[in-house]
Amino acid sequence: MERNAVSKVSRMAGIAIFMSIVVVLTIVATFVKIGSFPITLTLVPIVVGAALYGPRAGAILGATFGVVVLIFCISGADPGGAVLWTLNPALTAVLCLLKGALAGLAAGGVYAVFSKKNRYLGVALAAVVSPVVNTGVFLAAMVVFFRGTLTAWADGASLVYFAFVGLAGVNFLIELGINIVLSPAVTRILKAAKRA
Repeated sequence: MERNAVSKVSRMAGIAIFMSIVVVLTIVATFVKIGSFPITLTLVPIVVGAALYGPRAGAILGATFGVVVLIFCISGADPGGAVLWTLNPALTAVLCLLKGALAGLAAGGVYAVFSKKNRYLGVALAAVVSPVVNTGVFLAAMVVFFRGTLTAWADGASLVYFAFVGLAGVNFLIELGINIVLSPAVTRILKAAKRA
């Protein structure tokens, strides 16, 4: 087998392994809820995969996360997502897929740019940008497309306060914290993978 073909097969196998990790962690995360929505534990393997295989792979891994989230919205395993699915299935599907794919794409892009100067900086910034994009796209969609639902959930509180503190605040901080705490481990993984 040609070296280039072996490299492509190795890359596909690596992305497939990360996809299965994303699926498993997304399923496990459904049991870790603070508020209406589960905490996203899958951003770390998305960041690692995006750093190892590039922004396109990050988008694939993020979209994989989005597909599992969408299945949970449709099945009712994610009650908050089920409400959104009932209100607008097409928009909910686009939101689930888009927020994950953009989070992975952004992580891969940031890593590609900043790792040239410093691998630790690249990993740290990718680890920060991934949850920011994931949560930011979700909040923007809630404010723009699901404002009525957001208003009902806020129950008289300020929409901005509820969106940032009640809806996403604690979840986002936990996701960001997990990514930042694990970023040194991600750097070690990348270092070992580059050697191999």
